Amino acid sequence: MTSAEKYEALQRILRDLRRVLVAYSGGVDSTFLLKTAVDTLGAGSVLACMSVGPSEPSNQYEKARRMAQDMGVDMMTVEAGELEDPNFTANNADRCFHCKSHLCRMLLDVAQQRGFDYVVFGVNVDDLDDFRPGNRAMKVHGVRSPLAEAGLTKNDIRQLSRQAGLPTADQPASPCLASRIPYGLEVTAQRLRQIDDAETFLRSLGFVEFRVRHHDSVARVEVPSTEFAKIMAEPVRSKVVEYLKSLGFQFVTLDLQGFRSGSLNESLSQEQKRTGLSQAK
Repeated sequence: MTSAEKYEALQRILRDLRRVLVAYSGGVDSTFLLKTAVDTLGAGSVLACMSVGPSEPSNQYEKARRMAQDMGVDMMTVEAGELEDPNFTANNADRCFHCKSHLCRMLLDVAQQRGFDYVVFGVNVDDLDDFRPGNRAMKVHGVRSPLAEAGLTKNDIRQLSRQAGLPTADQPASPCLASRIPYGLEVTAQRLRQIDDAETFLRSLGFVEFRVRHHDSVARVEVPSTEFAKIMAEPVRSKVVEYLKSLGFQFVTLDLQGFRSGSLNESLSQEQKRTGLSQAK
């Protein structure tokens, strides 16, 4: 199927759903899903709902709010409260399942209260191939994934977003900050704040796609290999080291493998992945 055919399939799915609450983050996928839902169903049949909390990158909210406003769709926020769940803070391989389960329950309650028929998330086909216990949570709670159901890949969504004039078309992914903390190391408000502040600083230096991984006393910085020279050149190198140490890190390292999404999943064996998914019930 072409991306245009997949887009038509997405519209058919949304029409069948009638009135939808979109789990909205301001990222590439959820913004495209929200825009398509508004164009297909009308703004009055769509509600954008954004989760806010210490695990969410602080630079996302205002941009997301403005985009929803430009679409003419109502937007509300919910407090995730993830740090109150010991299953989340323990940071085992099924961490994402517990967080997403809590969010699904909250959004389903909001949808029922506000008269919306379905809750939909911006999961695409590519997301189904990765280790993502959160996808299991959506299945358990009956939440729909129209992008994946229509067969849309990340590349499809970026292409269609460009055609629609969405500012998110080439925006890099910005997942939950807890995904920067290795499994087994407790997720705390302080660690999430350190990650957010560190990544905000790197962004201010002109870096676009990167991660700061939190290994307790060590900050492991991932940037594309094409930007190694940039981050190692003075005065950038010294500024990065100085600022990240001021946040409480004792050591600052550059990962020579370069940036790659989901690198912390590399530490999981196939058995751990199977166990993480089996516990996600």
